[in-house]
Amino acid sequence: MDLLELRKEIDEIDEQLIPLLLKRMHVAENVAKYKIENGLPVLNEEREQQILDNVAKKCGEQGDTIKTVFSATMDASRALQHKIIGGGKRIRETIADANRMKELTANGKTVACQGVEGAYSGVTANALFPDSPVKFYRQFEDVFEAVNRGDAKFGVIPVENSTAGSVHESYDLIMKYRFYVVGAYDLKIDHCLCAKADTKYEDITDIYSHPQALSQCNNFLKNFDFTGINYSNTAAAAKYVAESKRNDIGVICSEKAAKEYGLKIIKKNIQNNNNNRTRFIVISKELVITDNADKISLIFSLPHKTGSLYRVLGRFSMSGLSLTKLESRPIENADFSYHFYVDILGNVKDQVTLDLICALSDELPEFEFLGNFFERK
Repeated sequence: MDLLELRKEIDEIDEQLIPLLLKRMHVAENVAKYKIENGLPVLNEEREQQILDNVAKKCGEQGDTIKTVFSATMDASRALQHKIIGGGKRIRETIADANRMKELTANGKTVACQGVEGAYSGVTANALFPDSPVKFYRQFEDVFEAVNRGDAKFGVIPVENSTAGSVHESYDLIMKYRFYVVGAYDLKIDHCLCAKADTKYEDITDIYSHPQALSQCNNFLKNFDFTGINYSNTAAAAKYVAESKRNDIGVICSEKAAKEYGLKIIKKNIQNNNNNRTRFIVISKELVITDNADKISLIFSLPHKTGSLYRVLGRFSMSGLSLTKLESRPIENADFSYHFYVDILGNVKDQVTLDLICALSDELPEFEFLGNFFERK
């Protein structure tokens, strides 16, 4: 039997499966109606597990493979039931009550960010909110606290870099505070090696900067045998070097920070990647959704079951949604349990997207809708 004949046989089997799958989904509709009438939840984990165990037993060596097929079928069935029942009441109400804006604005109110004048966070804040004052704070958590107290309308924090990856401290704080994400900005980062005017290049031994900046420039540091010294912020490091009495240290910072603190620029564009970009997000205690929102941020946890993450990610695919970010962070005081942070492309105005978010909020042990926002590039 050649390949064409084998494919024909598969097509014939698929033709038999299609009406059976459609029949199953029709029955799922009736199940949803029954659950509405009797106040029953969509998810019945015990029954699903019994079905999967039975499938594995009947299918022998192919048990695990066929279980995967049945799992996807049950996920699709539950998605249909959620659509009919209209779950996720809390999230639907939160989204309905959101502050709707044409474009994100702070209306002249203070915007918080970490660092000092000349920091990349400040550059981003000024780009996003040109008509609002920017106030700098020493630590990332100070930014969250400023927003929490109402001292600032919004906070701007970096979350990932195209070269060095995620800023884990930021994600940990996002998990802790659960503020809304109402905007994002991708900033092109060009790092410079800078020092005091009387410092000679050949005398420099230590270079101060934020760990992310040092990582983004590690090829340069390695090639010239410099020692990178961690500092809280690139601009704060520039300020420290400018005020230091030492003449054997330099800093990796922006051209703006160098000018701000009177440093000479020894070498420009020292980052590993010429298309080096950092993604910043805007945090808020109030949910704001702009008309041009194109990304959604979510946090959830999962039960300790084989394939649980796979099945959740499959639900996004089933709804035609593309994931652009998946970050896992350990849950405090838990034994190797994790929170997952995801970004997906989409808008909650789309009914399929909203239904999926609400369905997952009903099914998962912990689920948080963080926002629907526009990302400027």
